[in-house]
Amino acid sequence: MGRSNRAARGSEPAATTGPGGRSHAQGPLSRPVGSGLAELRPDRDRPAAWTLLIDGAPQSLVDLADPTHLGFEYQRRLGHLIDLVAPPGRPLTVLHLGGGALTLARYVAATRPRSRQQVAEIDTELTELVRTELPLERGWQIKVRGADARGVLERTPEASVDLVITDVFSGARTPAHCTTVEFTTLAARALAPGGWYTANIADGGALPFARSQVATLGAVFPELCLIADPAVLRGKRFGNLVLAAAHGPLPTADLTRRAASDAAHARVEHGRALTDFAAGATPATDATAAPSPEPPPGVFR
Repeated sequence: MGRSNRAARGSEPAATTGPGGRSHAQGPLSRPVGSGLAELRPDRDRPAAWTLLIDGAPQSLVDLADPTHLGFEYQRRLGHLIDLVAPPGRPLTVLHLGGGALTLARYVAATRPRSRQQVAEIDTELTELVRTELPLERGWQIKVRGADARGVLERTPEASVDLVITDVFSGARTPAHCTTVEFTTLAARALAPGGWYTANIADGGALPFARSQVATLGAVFPELCLIADPAVLRGKRFGNLVLAAAHGPLPTADLTRRAASDAAHARVEHGRALTDFAAGATPATDATAAPSPEPPPGVFR
């Protein structure tokens, strides 16, 4: 689930469609899938770009002519982490928990050729729609598994991936079983030395869910940071927050510079500030976890 930021968009690419992809001349598309009503809406600013919505909630934006374009704020913040987890251009092994329109998998494939990626997307009808209308480029090593994210994580070999990206939403909410200490421990087990865990979540108001998630990741990883819009951090609006965790230091100075220079300015919290943010919050466990909060009415309009 995400929010787009048109101010961040640059000049239009020359191509108007991807290879075999849906063209704007065909117009929008609506189709029932396993998770609800999927809609593909043509982007009014970019001639080969499409927004995927599920039951009205924006999920992904894909530009078939430019897979490096990340139109949603939270996706750009995850993109910063993808850029910094290893030297530029070095191939990665990435596990995506939650697939949507495969925007971030496309970004990794385009910016880090020869990367090996696995995607867990439980909605196989959605994956079929995306593959048909917004096809992947040949040669990209992206394997999509039609299975529950946690189930795929449980079967992932130990120390086998450089980056775990969790972007799991059922409609507009993260399922409880993907928010716990037990889930995070599985992710930590899957990481190779030097690997990072990242997650996109959504919250608002006093941010009780986000605070609990910081406490949850802190129960497993010694190094954490959080990236979010200052208005979200102040409780002024409902929105996305991106978490990153690792067993070694995170490049918070580089992240701070990138987040501050983005058209949708974001703040990076870490160290004492993040400890204070989560003060009093209890880590979520399989016995106590609840889904992320329901977005307020009209938040996507």
